[in-house]
Amino acid sequence: MAGTLYVIATPLGNLDDLSPRATELLEQVDRIACEDTRRTARLLARHQISTPMSSCHKHNEQARIPELLGLIAGGGDIALVSDGGTPAVSDPGSLLVDQVHAHGFQVVPVPGPSAVTTLLSASGLPADRYVFDGFLPHRGGERRRRLRELASEQRTVVLFETPHRIQEALTDMDAILGERLIVLGRELTKVHEQILRGTAAALGEALIAGSVKGEFCLAIAGAGKDDPGRTADQDELVASFRNAMAEHGNDRRAALRSLTRSTGLKKAALYRSLVEAGELD
Repeated sequence: MAGTLYVIATPLGNLDDLSPRATELLEQVDRIACEDTRRTARLLARHQISTPMSSCHKHNEQARIPELLGLIAGGGDIALVSDGGTPAVSDPGSLLVDQVHAHGFQVVPVPGPSAVTTLLSASGLPADRYVFDGFLPHRGGERRRRLRELASEQRTVVLFETPHRIQEALTDMDAILGERLIVLGRELTKVHEQILRGTAAALGEALIAGSVKGEFCLAIAGAGKDDPGRTADQDELVASFRNAMAEHGNDRRAALRSLTRSTGLKKAALYRSLVEAGELD
């Protein structure tokens, strides 16, 4: 008989968060397919597990699939794990899971830690309905376009971000989301865990004063009835900005100075509205 693929959630940071069921299966399977063998080796050592490992990450997952399918076809059981949390959720593994299903083999989920639900549970934001949008795009223009798309979402939005892009992301969130409440989780379940609440601007200042190491998860409050995203007033502002650009020979600085005088808006608020409306990147 063919074997089984077990999709096993592993600790985000605290190695003692591994469930008894997950521990038992990691001991019993014939192979562990893991994102980083060095990271998984530390987890296995903590629980005295000596099961053989094979790397299965975003750069080799496609090439690794035939070998793993062969093991399952021959009756072997495989555990799929990521560096932390639930595999195949903004982590490698979905290609392998898809192919195991396609070949008629059994896939068994073993639930456990997830950065998304971990942060939501401690955020204080509504979590009866939420949107998970993974990692924001790397490029600034694409990231701002994504944030503008999410600005009118009325459900809580959960995102991931990396240490080297978190400040840029918070700057863009400040420009597009303004005073929207954001809950930031850093190093969840680890020794230096932080859960911070505030506006994007306040969170950016807090991180400057502290550390930007570690992975980040962010929960953003949904748009309220008085914060639906782009409004009719913004449409008028966009029209005024385009007229000002034409009058000043496409000189953006001159057009913005002209608008601040004519509208009475502060430059930061004006810039934020135009970024949100898609006129400025």
